[in-house]
Amino acid sequence: MQVPVRPDEVLDAVGLYCPVPIIRTAERIRAMAAGGILEVVSDDRVILVDMPAWCRSVGHEYLGHAQNGSEYRLFVKKNRGRERTP
Repeated sequence: MQVPVRPDEVLDAVGLYCPVPIIRTAERIRAMAAGGILEVVSDDRVILVDMPAWCRSVGHEYLGHAQNGSEYRLFVKKNRGRERTP
């Protein structure tokens, strides 16, 4: 990811493994305002596949990720419409 993203909220999912980070992301983003950006911090490599797929399935925008050592910082922008159920 080249452009720095300034998240509105940060979700710490370090130590949690599939599917828990996605479940927690869904819970947190549901409470956010439309257009808000959530940063999810995880050390589970599978999230690099799961998060973009989840965003596509529910209609949120996956903005990309950055890696810092063994941790991944993923960025999701909440859609302006109603969330679709996968």
